[in-house]
Amino acid sequence: MRVARAFRLPIIVAMAALALSGCTHTSGPVATVQQPRDLDSLAYGQPYNPAMQSAVAPPSRTADSGGAINALRASFASTSARSYAPLPVGYAAAPIPVGYDTAYRLDAGDKLRVVVYGQEGLTNTYAIDAGGSITMPLIGSVSARGRTPAGLASEITGKLRNGYIRDPSVAVEVESYRPFFILGEVAAPGQYPYVPNMSVESAVAIAGGFSPRAKRDRVTLTHTDASGSSRFVVPLGTPLSPGDTVFVGERWF
Repeated sequence: MRVARAFRLPIIVAMAALALSGCTHTSGPVATVQQPRDLDSLAYGQPYNPAMQSAVAPPSRTADSGGAINALRASFASTSARSYAPLPVGYAAAPIPVGYDTAYRLDAGDKLRVVVYGQEGLTNTYAIDAGGSITMPLIGSVSARGRTPAGLASEITGKLRNGYIRDPSVAVEVESYRPFFILGEVAAPGQYPYVPNMSVESAVAIAGGFSPRAKRDRVTLTHTDASGSSRFVVPLGTPLSPGDTVFVGERWF
């Protein structure tokens, strides 16, 4: 027991010395880098704060020592200016509708509303027959083919003044136009009522659209007027007139 007590003191002294040496040892300095959390920290040197966006004064930018940050900042500013700059807007002029009521030439199949002011017995709807004429009370047959509505009104006025009405006042307007025809590679070829300002494309749509074998870029249009019939190969946007015939051809491949 005395021997154990003799060795206890040196051991305690040695352990105390080791503990003191561990406490007095200091580690070397460690560098810490805080990673930026977003692009605003990289571009402007400070974190993004949504509350700052509504402030009147712009957020201050911290100084940096790198040329790369300045270049990135300048590029970001120029891109933002280009992104929010107003873009030029172009407007296409609207097509001018065709004035059939004044320049339209009448023909068989048109239905007209003839108004004779103060004469209810003469005011009525008249259809132009195959011979190109209308038949009215008192004056009988009046030629309408090739005339404009105003020209037909003048003709009726002259006939009524000749022994029937002292000072007649007549107006003529087109109530419905003669139909158009569409043939060839469409779903339902045939005869259809004409609507003012139609195009070849709208005529194809009325006929149910193209068939699977249709040639879809151009059609053959036959137009008849006072000078005779003419045939043209036209695109789909071509205006259509009353009485025209549209033929949709078949494609070869």
